[in-house]
Amino acid sequence: MESVFAAAVTGVLTLVGVLVSNSRSKAVLELKIDTLSERVRQHNEVISRTYKLEQDMAVARNDIETLYRKVG
Repeated sequence: MESVFAAAVTGVLTLVGVLVSNSRSKAVLELKIDTLSERVRQHNEVISRTYKLEQDMAVARNDIETLYRKVG
């Protein structure tokens, strides 16, 4: 009877240990995912701003060429 009790206690403690470990791992993983998501959002914002700047530069170059043609 003692060996069954010892095995049950060991099993319960092992289960508790695994659950605590998984909980901590899940918290770390969620933090990493949140951090990565924020970095992706910032990257996409930079890409959008760069695309807008490229469009603005194309318009500016066109305007400059038009002015050169009028002057020259």
